[in-house]
Amino acid sequence: MQVIRSFFNKIRAVFRFIASLINRIAYKLTSLFTGKKRADRLFQSYRDKKRSLNDWWERNVDTKSPFYRPVMIIWKTFAYGFVALALYIFSVETNFLYLMGSMPSVEDLQNPKVAQSSEIYTSDGVMIGKFYTENRTPVTSKMISPNLVNALIATEDVRFYKHSGIDYKAMASVAIGIATGATDRGGGSTITQQLAKKLFKTRRSGARGLLSYIPGFSILIYKTKEWLTAIKLERNFTKEEILTMYFNTVDYGNNTYGINTAAQSYFSKSPDSLNVQEAAVLVGLQKATTTYNPIRNIKRSQERRNVVIGQMQKYGYLSPKEADSLSALPIELKTKFETPYDGNANYFKNAVVDFVKKWGDEQGYDLYTDGLKIYTTIDSRMQEAAEEAMTQKMKQLQRVFEEHWRNQNPWVDEQGKEITDFLPTVVKRTSKYRSLAAKFPNNPDSITYYLNKKDTMTVYDWKNSGEMKKYWSSMDSLDYYKRILRAGMMAMNPQSGQIKAWVGGLDYNYFKYDAVKQGKRQPGSTFKSFVYTAAIDDSTFNMSPCDEIVDKPFEKIYMEDGEQKEWRPRNATGTYTYASMTLRRALAQSINSVTAELTDQIGADNVARYAKKMGITTPLKGLPSIGLGPFDVSLYDMVAAYSVFVNNGTYTKPILVTKIEDSNGKVIEEFQAEHRQAIRPETAFLMTQMLKAGVEEPGGTSGSIRWKFDVTKNRNELGGKTGTTSNNSDGWFMCITRDLVVGAWVGGDDRSIHFRTTNLGEGAKTALPIVGSFLEKIYRDKSLAYETGPFPKPSFKIEKNYNCPTLYLPSMSDSLGIEGDSTPAGRSAEDEFLIGPPPIPLDTGRRN
Repeated sequence: MQVIRSFFNKIRAVFRFIASLINRIAYKLTSLFTGKKRADRLFQSYRDKKRSLNDWWERNVDTKSPFYRPVMIIWKTFAYGFVALALYIFSVETNFLYLMGSMPSVEDLQNPKVAQSSEIYTSDGVMIGKFYTENRTPVTSKMISPNLVNALIATEDVRFYKHSGIDYKAMASVAIGIATGATDRGGGSTITQQLAKKLFKTRRSGARGLLSYIPGFSILIYKTKEWLTAIKLERNFTKEEILTMYFNTVDYGNNTYGINTAAQSYFSKSPDSLNVQEAAVLVGLQKATTTYNPIRNIKRSQERRNVVIGQMQKYGYLSPKEADSLSALPIELKTKFETPYDGNANYFKNAVVDFVKKWGDEQGYDLYTDGLKIYTTIDSRMQEAAEEAMTQKMKQLQRVFEEHWRNQNPWVDEQGKEITDFLPTVVKRTSKYRSLAAKFPNNPDSITYYLNKKDTMTVYDWKNSGEMKKYWSSMDSLDYYKRILRAGMMAMNPQSGQIKAWVGGLDYNYFKYDAVKQGKRQPGSTFKSFVYTAAIDDSTFNMSPCDEIVDKPFEKIYMEDGEQKEWRPRNATGTYTYASMTLRRALAQSINSVTAELTDQIGADNVARYAKKMGITTPLKGLPSIGLGPFDVSLYDMVAAYSVFVNNGTYTKPILVTKIEDSNGKVIEEFQAEHRQAIRPETAFLMTQMLKAGVEEPGGTSGSIRWKFDVTKNRNELGGKTGTTSNNSDGWFMCITRDLVVGAWVGGDDRSIHFRTTNLGEGAKTALPIVGSFLEKIYRDKSLAYETGPFPKPSFKIEKNYNCPTLYLPSMSDSLGIEGDSTPAGRSAEDEFLIGPPPIPLDTGRRN
């Protein structure tokens, strides 16, 4: 009794102190606003009335009665307790003095928000990717199976439809269980309370107040927040809406959030198609997503499922016979877990992600949580055709490359000698080496040991376009990957600017570096088109395709960075005709000497200026050799620049996204390409005719696309330009059609990795077959709107002469003059035709 009396005395003292503190604060505030004299009068009046009330109490209440003190204690306890509870709830609701932590706002309660996956769609409506922090796609109540609802209520909250957020009977049962030691009375949290905890994350660190760090207080505060939030949820939403939010919110393990993703991931079904036992598995997961995960622990998952089925029988949702038969069934999974990079167009997805993240930063949207629907420009059928063409042709080319080098290492210097320290040097650029160097800063032997330590890993299998397991070291893996040629391809509608296909590499799982936009390599002879464009378009020179320049040796002495240099380019054949040659023929046959002379006549700076006008964004210098493509450019820029020729001289900036919708399907923004006039329409027409000559006329370097691929039906016209850089390090092909521009690049991961002969390594043999195969596929697909036919006739008069076709000549090489060697024995004619970006990280082998 003494302990109880002491407790209440302490409580009384606390309240007296609080009352005294409030009284002093109230007096000071009143004095501040009304003045000291008026405040004294007000508080004196308050004290007089209080004294009068005490006198009345003394006259009318028998304070000497033996019952007086106990009754007063009870009433005071009730009053003080009520006030304390009110103050506590007030403190929790308002986070008074930051003691309790934050509570959901009115806006949060009225419009609760959960992280939703954003989805990326092609122009023909195919979803190609989802990006998320939590893989969740909400569904409506109509999409939720009654089996799920029944299983959840029977297991988690049997009185769900009877309470208003707090189940007092369940709480009492838990209290009795704690007092008696019973462990089978379940938890006291209702479905609404669980929703409050999951939806608003009331236990996250950001929602903690100062008192939450005191042992014992944190649980009380968390529970109070959940009770109060649950009551508010019940006021704002119907029971059906609460259940729907619950199913859309909860975590089902394996990075699956929400019932829609869970049903698809574990059973490959929509949530309205789940049967009783499947619903019981997913509801059972809520107790512990790891312990009862059907993938990691099938036995425990089945035990938990049967508990749920037992609860459903107990509360009348199943008959005993049904429960027994269902409990005897095994769990049958049909897993299909999503990742952002499932399917194709993975390099394109990365570009879309970069675009949407930048747009989201400006507009206040989050790609990973806002459930956006992003509609892109690529066509799923064209993308599939592009990836198939890349896979098929690169597999054939790699086989030829392996035969070409046989048992020799393909990394050689400018003189063709093997770089003996190539792998030890290259490995230092890898993340593997950097991590080992940080771990063993003064111990190179340890670094070498671990780089050569073998382990089982999964690597890319170019022969089967898949993957294979190998017992290799990191150095073995590096050696293997460096021998694999890389490639990129992009197709774009020149009028709308819409990118229709984007293949940045062989396989995104193993080669993350994007050869379309991220990678930049020397374009070789494909850059010559800018020289001829400048000569024809610039009114200072005003040349025509039929103007002539003599094919003869060219020499130029010039200054670069304060140093005198001499440049002497040579033709691919190593010979010169010493005859006058039309610009049309010189471009078609990729004559280096004529291009060098023409560059000298119009000025290298003018070539750089026109390249920039037409869309090249990388740094360029006005050097004499600019026309032969010595500066790195991206395939993305080159395709956009070549689109100017078939769009009446208008540059159209490539676009990836056409519109973005919010999670409710409301259009947030639509996107159109930017346009600007780059060259005159007449120049664009003339350059199209010159590029056609490279395909159609004798000696054209691009002619093989016409007779090796089925792309010229119905008088279909194409223009093309091949490109090959020094030592055959890079092979390019740029192709224009009436409504599509396609470009491809092929090369080694390092510039020192290449074919030794132009006969094998030129763009006509490496990059052109990829483009030809792609065009062949899309022309054959009648579901696509790409019809063959000639280029449109100009709507204006062409003043300059361009009708000066080339007579029969053997086809020329497009290279910068590297001598060829003989074809290796045993190669078929088909192989001979079919061969027709900066370093990646070492970690391309996935450890098992």
